[in-house]
Amino acid sequence: MAYDLSNHVALVTGSTTGLGKATAIQLGKCGAKVAVNYYNNQERAEKALAEIQSEGVEADIFRASVADEDSVNQLFKDISEKLGDVDILVINATPDQPQMPIEEYTWDHYQAMIDFFIKSPYYLTRAALPAMKEKKWGRIINIGSEVFNRGIPNFSAYVSSKGAQTGFNRSMANELAPFGITMNLIAPGWIPVERHEKDPQEMKDGYFSEIPMKRWGVPADVGHAVSFFASEEAGFITGQYLCVNGGMTPM
Repeated sequence: MAYDLSNHVALVTGSTTGLGKATAIQLGKCGAKVAVNYYNNQERAEKALAEIQSEGVEADIFRASVADEDSVNQLFKDISEKLGDVDILVINATPDQPQMPIEEYTWDHYQAMIDFFIKSPYYLTRAALPAMKEKKWGRIINIGSEVFNRGIPNFSAYVSSKGAQTGFNRSMANELAPFGITMNLIAPGWIPVERHEKDPQEMKDGYFSEIPMKRWGVPADVGHAVSFFASEEAGFITGQYLCVNGGMTPM
């Protein structure tokens, strides 16, 4: 066990696939009780829960829309009743990410990104704070993206909202530090997961050719980074922006 997260409760939003599921598994392996969140696909959520529990993780699933205030507040109440108060929050859920010229975007595309990467972190953070402040301990980890660093073209809705999430992370880190609560952001590179299955092979090949480490990232790479930020050992680290992308964006 790399870090000891026993006696902690972790909520990972959007955790039935991809990076979120791997993060839930890793936090659970470190001893945290894990709240697995989904909204649209109960069958997939139940399969993910079984997979997570098969790794020896104490976990349960909770349905909630992370972009709806009432749903988020109910989510924290339900988790508290079943697992205990959330003191590790991983903001991971994401919508579809269409890539197109700005002329083809509608405001609805932008609004969807704002809802997931600004409205959702706002609701989730606010709901988590009462218990964290009372405990004088908390860990909030935003999952951002390297696209903000790299300024990927034809991706303005996603890139701009991820930039706004980065600003939220920096401001809240300073605001919450006096309460013993850290807030950090992890910016993964392109790590192929289920939703990338239909991406063009030439696009994958082009990205892979640029990775300095000459290997694809895997979801567990993100899970390990999250576990570090969630740990006691990272208690004096806040407001940081960590790229997990094999060197694609050296700082």
